[in-house]
Amino acid sequence: MRVLICPDKFAGTLSAPEVAAAVIAGWHDTAPGDQAIARPLADGGPGFVEVLAGAVAGRRLAVPTVDPLGRPAQGEILVTDPDDGGVPTAYVESAQACGLHLLSEDERDPKITTSYGLGLLIAAAVESGARRVVIGLGGSATNDAGAGLLAALGAAPIDEIGHALPYGGAVLGSASALAGAPRLREVELVAATDVDNPLTGLHGASNVYGPQKGASREDVFLLDSALEVFAGVLERELPTCPPDLATLPGAGAAGGLGAAILALGGRCESGIALVTDMIGLAAALDEADLVITGEGSFDHQSLRGKVVAGIAGAARDRGLPCVVLAGRVSTGRREAAAAGVTEAYSLVDHFGGEEHGGVEQAMTRPAEGLRAVSARLAGQWSR
Repeated sequence: MRVLICPDKFAGTLSAPEVAAAVIAGWHDTAPGDQAIARPLADGGPGFVEVLAGAVAGRRLAVPTVDPLGRPAQGEILVTDPDDGGVPTAYVESAQACGLHLLSEDERDPKITTSYGLGLLIAAAVESGARRVVIGLGGSATNDAGAGLLAALGAAPIDEIGHALPYGGAVLGSASALAGAPRLREVELVAATDVDNPLTGLHGASNVYGPQKGASREDVFLLDSALEVFAGVLERELPTCPPDLATLPGAGAAGGLGAAILALGGRCESGIALVTDMIGLAAALDEADLVITGEGSFDHQSLRGKVVAGIAGAARDRGLPCVVLAGRVSTGRREAAAAGVTEAYSLVDHFGGEEHGGVEQAMTRPAEGLRAVSARLAGQWSR
């Protein structure tokens, strides 16, 4: 039996490759003769570079950067040098510098967090000789519409008397201009994201994602207004910026990082489509008998453009059963089935449910739980 294992990360506990390894180990505990193929996935968020590095030939370069509060952090970029005449490309992961996971609960404050560290990673990608830079967006702690990113590239936002603005999204209501031109050497920028939110408004970055980054209701109003002002500055200052930037689909991705990339003349592409194409997922699906995917929380958002939804839909189109393994499952059975999910299993339930400490166990022993659930699945599904 050919079992295709293509999970996303379990946020806060395991990377996608670690999830896949645990599932394969469990399956082979019960059915050692089956062929288990790992194709770990990412949609542009945390794990983007790691997943691609396991699938394509390239150099992983360590890059010193800073976290959302400006503290030293370590990042890396993946640089490919195609020998078939293709474009030298660098892959960058915004979460390595802007990630919410880099901050403790009491440090989360999108009024002051910055994307400056991502700008440092992009600058390193440009200096590596790449002619295209693909930036995975997702899991950010920032809401500054890429103001910090631009500052790191030489185009810091300034107020009306020419003073550079502090870090964060809250001060962007005072932005009047940019202090210089971005140093990009005509490199092509691509934002890898499956978020289509605009920058501002009811469905914008601040309203939809601000609260999970620590924004209060008052903060959301302040940030939304500030980003609207900053969008106008970008339209005036950057010749590459498209009109009506604040309303464009994808501009609100990762706290408005999408807007900065669009303003720099870049474009948005589906992160999950890019990754699945690069790892050859379609061919693997064509040869599979069963598909196993998963993520930390399988909920209503999972079926709206996330990794699990894409995998389940592709399996359904091929008539394949698709099983979801997750830390927690809150999606209804009927809704999941409509999306192509055959069965869904929760680590919280495996460890006895919420009333018996299942949540804590799922967070502290996820690999052990995945291995046990996968072994049980093999007993049910293996020929």
